[in-house]
Amino acid sequence: MTDTPHLSNEAPGDWGDRMEQAVLDAAVRLAPTHGWSGRMVRAACAENGLSQGDQDLLLPNGPRDLAALLSRRHDARALDALGEPGAMKIRDRIFAAVSARMEAGAADLEATKKCAGFLALPTHADLGLGLAWESADHLWRWAGDTATDWNHYSKRTILSGILIPALTMRWFEGRERAEAFVRARIENVMAFEKWKAGMDLDAPVRRATEFLSRMRYGQV
Repeated sequence: MTDTPHLSNEAPGDWGDRMEQAVLDAAVRLAPTHGWSGRMVRAACAENGLSQGDQDLLLPNGPRDLAALLSRRHDARALDALGEPGAMKIRDRIFAAVSARMEAGAADLEATKKCAGFLALPTHADLGLGLAWESADHLWRWAGDTATDWNHYSKRTILSGILIPALTMRWFEGRERAEAFVRARIENVMAFEKWKAGMDLDAPVRRATEFLSRMRYGQV
């Protein structure tokens, strides 16, 4: 049996967190040549003295686990760069948040491209969508959103729909085109929200409910 490094005075949780980040550092460096793959995971773990058994305990899902770690590192990096939102309008907050998230990933550009290709595969699309939702949630919370009703979910769904193509555009087409895309999409959303605010979109449902209620009590 191979001795594992965490069998010391260091708590297992501390060891796991520290080792995840160390392996991720190696993965970012290795991904441009190894791809975002099982081979890359094994090489990154070996650089940190981990046996195959250690690796299976630390990263049971291999490259999927490392993809999640990379996305969350970029989320944290973006939030650190953003600081406090101040008195910006909501559209400016969301633009700043998405821009910061794009640049956080661009700092590891070649590795991020490989990871994006991995997440674009049909077998990993579920993970990619989940991570985009996580990122959208972090960015909305930074922007000051406190909604707990259906708006909580609709806002994150809409922002995920902006974030996924924006990140892809940033990795492969550059910052200028990606930021232009984000500004245009935010304007589209704001225009829709303004239109919706002047419409009673719940009226058909409310009328149907009232009609069914009258039928139930014989008032029709």
